[in-house]
Amino acid sequence: MAITTTDPRTGEVLKTFTELTDAEIEDRLARAASAAASYRLTTFEQRAGWLRAAADVLDRRTEEVATLMTLEMGKTKRASAAEIDKCASVLRFYADHAAGFLADEPVDADQVNASTAYARYLPLGVVLAVMPWNFPLWQAMRFAAPALAAGNVGLLKHASNVPQTALFMEELFGEAGFPDDVFQTLLIGSAKVDAVLRDDRVAAATLTGSEPAGAAVARTAGEVIKKVVLELGGSDPFVVMPSADLAQAAKVATTSRCQNNGQSCISAKRFIVHTDCYDEFVDLFVKEMAALVVGDPFDDGTDVGPLATEGGRQDVEDLVADAVDKGAQVLLGADRPDQPGWWYPPTVLAGITEEMQLYRDEVFGPVAQVHRVADIDEAIRVANDTRFGLGSNAWTSEPEEQERFIRDLDAGQTFINGMTASFPALPFGGVKASGHGRELAAHGIREFTNIKTVWIG
Repeated sequence: MAITTTDPRTGEVLKTFTELTDAEIEDRLARAASAAASYRLTTFEQRAGWLRAAADVLDRRTEEVATLMTLEMGKTKRASAAEIDKCASVLRFYADHAAGFLADEPVDADQVNASTAYARYLPLGVVLAVMPWNFPLWQAMRFAAPALAAGNVGLLKHASNVPQTALFMEELFGEAGFPDDVFQTLLIGSAKVDAVLRDDRVAAATLTGSEPAGAAVARTAGEVIKKVVLELGGSDPFVVMPSADLAQAAKVATTSRCQNNGQSCISAKRFIVHTDCYDEFVDLFVKEMAALVVGDPFDDGTDVGPLATEGGRQDVEDLVADAVDKGAQVLLGADRPDQPGWWYPPTVLAGITEEMQLYRDEVFGPVAQVHRVADIDEAIRVANDTRFGLGSNAWTSEPEEQERFIRDLDAGQTFINGMTASFPALPFGGVKASGHGRELAAHGIREFTNIKTVWIG
C-alpha cells in the first residue's frame, strides 16, 4: 500500500509520502538506541512533566488534529475530537500513576534468606509499535503513554493511510519537551517491519491490527526471542436477555455497532437475543439503526461517515453478499450508494447460519447480525462460537445471569449493561485469536519492563 492521505469521502489522493530508505531506517534505529541509553536514567517526575506537557499540546491543537484525522480516515470530526481528549486523559493518567505502578515491590526478606529483597520494574529499551488506522491517535497513544512513562523509547510504524497523523505523533512529543529521538515515526511499508523487529537494538514490539499481521510479527518475535503484545480482531457478542432494559440496550447496541463508522475491534457485531424478547429488541434496534445520519463527517449532524478504504468497503460488501446469497434476511441497509467515496449504510441482517462467512469473520463496517436463542446456555454457546475473544457485552438485570456471563464468556473483557470501551484505568486486551498481553492500567505499563529480582544479603 502506498503511503498516502486519501480522502475517504471522494477517493481523492491528497498527499503522497516517500518511504524511508534502508539508510534512513538505520539512522533512526541508531538514534533510538542512543536515546534509550540516556532516557532510561530520567526520573518518573521528569517523565510525568513531559507527559502532562504533551496532554496540554493536544488540548491546544484539538481543532487542527481532529480535522487531520477525519480527513485521513473518515471518522466524524466530533469523534476525532473525542479521541484526542481521550489521548490527553491517558497521558495525564500515566503522569499521575506510573511511579506507583512501577514502584519497587518488597517481599518478606526472611523467606528468601536476605536482608532485603524486592522486584523492580526497569525499561526494556526501544519498542516497535505497529499500529492501525481506525483510531489513529488513540491506538498509538495507548502504547506510547505507558511505554514512555516506564522509560522506554518508541518507534511507530503506523498504517500507510494515516501518515500525517503518524508524523504528528512524533511532533507532539518533541513539542512537549521529551528528549530528542525518544519517540520517532517510521514511514515504512509492512514489508520492512520484519527487518526492524529483527534488529538487535529493538527490544520488543506491540501490534494492533489484523490476524495475519499479528501472526507475522509474533512469528518473527518468536524467532528472535523478543516480547510482543498483540491486540487483534474481534467479533464481539452483545447478548440481550428478557430482564434487560430493551430500549436502552437497543440504543447502546446501535452506538456500539456504528461507532467509528463501524470500524472498531471492540464494537458489538453479533447481537444474540433471547427468544422471549427477540422481536421487541430487534424492532427497537432496527429503528435506532435506521435513524442514524450518514453523511459528511465534518458536519455536526452526521453519525456515520465513509469507510476508511476502498478495500475495506469491498470486504464488507463481500461478507454481506455471501450472507444474503445463503439466505440471510436484510432488515435494513445493504445497499451501497452510487456516489464517489467509500460509503456503506448501517445494515442489519437476520437468519444468520454457520455456513455464512460473516458468522466466523469480523465485519469491519456498520453491519449487525442478529441471532435468536432459546436460553442462556445457547446464548453463551453462540457467543463463544468464534475464534475471537476481545470484548463481550451482556444485558440482564438478573445477578445469577450476570455471573454466568462474567464466568463463561470467552473474552478479555465483559461489560454488563453497558458498551465495551477502553479506559486508562482498566486493562485492555483479548484471548484466543484476539491476541495476548494487555494495554492500559498497571498491567499495560508493566508489559514492556524487565521485572528484575533484587536480593541483598
